[in-house]
Amino acid sequence: QVHLVESGGGLVQAGESLRLSCAASGRAFSRYAMGWFRQAPGKEREFVAAISGLGRNSYYADSVKGRFTISRDNTKNTVSLQMNSLKPEDTAVYYCAADTTTTAVMGLPDYWGQGTQVTVSS
Repeated sequence: QVHLVESGGGLVQAGESLRLSCAASGRAFSRYAMGWFRQAPGKEREFVAAISGLGRNSYYADSVKGRFTISRDNTKNTVSLQMNSLKPEDTAVYYCAADTTTTAVMGLPDYWGQGTQVTVSS
């Protein structure tokens, strides 16, 4: 089974940056597509970004394009989300996710982390 642990959340002011990390357990990490989702109070969980197993393809929600960058280091079993120019509407719990394909991870992923809180003040 895949276990995912997010870290790097915190409180920042609008316009600042944060970098989230997700550490995955187990072997064959590169066989999994990875993604990030977020959920704000009173809203449904929404897709943020995804990256293919070898890191050759990435995908982003329109709301974060040009501001967020997803990356992975398969030698360390980690996935990161660099978040720049943060806005108050980015405030949410951010979740790391994994599945066998990018299509699957952007839909209903099989594996989830516990989440990390990101709060952006105006």
